[in-house]
Amino acid sequence: MTDFMIKEVSGDLFSAGPDYAMCHCVAADLRMGKGIAVMFRNKFGQVATLQKQNVQPGGVAVLEHHGRYIYYLITKQNSWGKPTYQLLHSSLSAMQRHMLEHNVRKLALPRIGCGLDGLNWAKVKDMLAEIFYADSTELVVYNYVPGAAKRN
Repeated sequence: MTDFMIKEVSGDLFSAGPDYAMCHCVAADLRMGKGIAVMFRNKFGQVATLQKQNVQPGGVAVLEHHGRYIYYLITKQNSWGKPTYQLLHSSLSAMQRHMLEHNVRKLALPRIGCGLDGLNWAKVKDMLAEIFYADSTELVVYNYVPGAAKRN
């Protein structure tokens, strides 16, 4: 038996403690011009570092920021495109391998792929459980509440 856990909370993803890695979905072009991706770009920057990794759809780009990993799931080629469940699965699996290799046990995430990208949350949640069930990983899914995040 593992200590795998997935829980959903309402609130601001960026309020997750510094012991949580974070992830979100982006396109290979790394434009990050809409949705929560804008907040990741503004908070963590280093877009050139991500671009140098030259990750293709189905992979994951990684930043290290103040001792925590920030995962950029590359789920589509262009920012105007839409991801597939297959590419999301591949990206999540790539992230899971990195997490195991670096002993990352806590991950904070939005309802990945289900905002502007339009994937079905029930399917994505099942996919997360399938990929991470064998690991002692705690996944905390932040359901966005308008007004919960402070606007700058």
